[in-house]
Amino acid sequence: MAGIPHDHYEPKPGIQTWLHKRLPIVSLAYDTLMIPTPKNLNWMWIWGIVLAFCLVLQIVTGIVLVMHYTPHVDLAFASVEHIMRDVNGGHMLRYLHANGASLFFFAVYLHIFRGLYYGSYKAPREVTWIVGMLIYLAMMATAFMGYVLPWGQMSFWGATVITGLFGAIPGVGPTIQEWLLGGPAVDNATLNRFFSLHYLLPFVIAALVAIHIWAFHTTGNNNPTGVEVRRTSKEDAEKDTLPFWPYFVIKDLFALAVVLVVFFAIVGFMPNFLGHPDNYIEANPLSTPAHIVPEWYFLPFYAILRAFTADVWVVMFVNWVSFGIIDAKFFGVLAMFGAIAVMALVPWLDTSAVRSGKYRPKFKGWFALLCIDFVVLTWVGAMPTDGIYPYISLIAATYWFAYFLVILPLLGVLEKPLPQPATIEEDFKSHYADPAE
Repeated sequence: MAGIPHDHYEPKPGIQTWLHKRLPIVSLAYDTLMIPTPKNLNWMWIWGIVLAFCLVLQIVTGIVLVMHYTPHVDLAFASVEHIMRDVNGGHMLRYLHANGASLFFFAVYLHIFRGLYYGSYKAPREVTWIVGMLIYLAMMATAFMGYVLPWGQMSFWGATVITGLFGAIPGVGPTIQEWLLGGPAVDNATLNRFFSLHYLLPFVIAALVAIHIWAFHTTGNNNPTGVEVRRTSKEDAEKDTLPFWPYFVIKDLFALAVVLVVFFAIVGFMPNFLGHPDNYIEANPLSTPAHIVPEWYFLPFYAILRAFTADVWVVMFVNWVSFGIIDAKFFGVLAMFGAIAVMALVPWLDTSAVRSGKYRPKFKGWFALLCIDFVVLTWVGAMPTDGIYPYISLIAATYWFAYFLVILPLLGVLEKPLPQPATIEEDFKSHYADPAE
C-alpha cells in the first residue's frame, strides 16, 4: 500500500546534508513527528503516549532499583526493605515502579479495547495488532517475574501457583516446570532466573514497540470512522489529516499531564492501595496464605483459569474425549491462554466489512457487555473460590469466548451497519465545521 502523500525532510547544505548522507536520523525524526495523522482522532487515542511514558519510567526506575537489589532468597526481602528505608528516595522509586506497572496495564487495556471497538485490527493493520499482542504478553511475563522479586508471601506463593500451571501440561509439563524453576521447587535458582528475565524483557518490549510504531506508520493510523485517508493526491491527504506535530503532540502531552496528576497522587498518598499486605511478610515456604491472588491486572485471566473446574460439563466432556489427558487443571490453563489467543485472532474472527463500531448498532450492545464482562472478571478473580463466585466466573468466562468465537463472526453476517462518511474530512466537518460557513 502506498504511503500517505506528504512533505519529507530536505536537509540544508552543510552539516545537515553531511549527516543525512551518513546517518539520516534527523530525517527519521522529522518524518515521525510530521507524519500525516487523521484529523478526527478523539481522546481514546491518547493512551499511546501514556504507554510510552510508562515504558520509559519502568526501565529508568528499574535500572536504579537493581543497583540496590540482591537476587538471593536470604537477602532479597531485606534488600527491598533497605531500598525503602535507607536509599535516598528509594521508597519513591519503588512506589513509582510498582504503581507504574499498574498504570502500564490500565493504559494498555484501554488501548486494546479502543482498538477492538474501532476495528484497529482490520486490514491492513493485522500485523500491527499481532505485534501489539506480543507486547502485551511480554508485559505480562515481565510483571509476573517482577512480582516475585520482593520475595514476600504473595511473591513466593504466586510463583508457586503460576509455575505449577505449566506442570499441568501432559507429558512435558513437569520438565518445563522444572526448567522454569531451575529445580524441583521455587527457590534461589528461580529468583535468579526471574530477576534476569525481568531485567531483560523491558528492552525486548522496547524493540517490539519500535516495530509496532513502524507498522502503523507504514499503514497509517486508524481513526474513529474507520475510513482510510485518501491517498490519491497530496491535496486530498491534507484535507483528511494534520501533521502529528504540533497538533496531536500537544493534545497527547495535555492528556499525559492529566493522567500523571492522578498517578502521582496515588504514588504520593496511597502507594499500597493496589498491592497486597501479605507481600510485606517475608516468604515462608511452610506458611501458605489463606487466599493467594495475583496483581489486579492478571485477575481477569486468573478468573477464567479458575472458572473451569472438574464439575463443569465442558471440562468433563473434553476430559472424556481426550481419554483423561486434558484434566480440569490443564483445561483451565488452556482457557486462560485461549482467552488471550482469541483477542490476537480477532482480525480473522470479525467478519464485518465495516471497520468502526460507531456504525454497527448491534455490535455496540454486545461490545458494552464485553467491557462489563471484563470488569466482572477482574472483580471475581479476587474473590474466594466458594459460594456464588465460581458460577459468576463461569458465566463471565463463557461470555468472553462466546463474544469472540460466536457473536463477532455472526454479527458480520446478520448486522445492518449505518451509513459511513465518504471521507475523514466529511466526518470532521460534521463535528467541527463553523456554523457560519
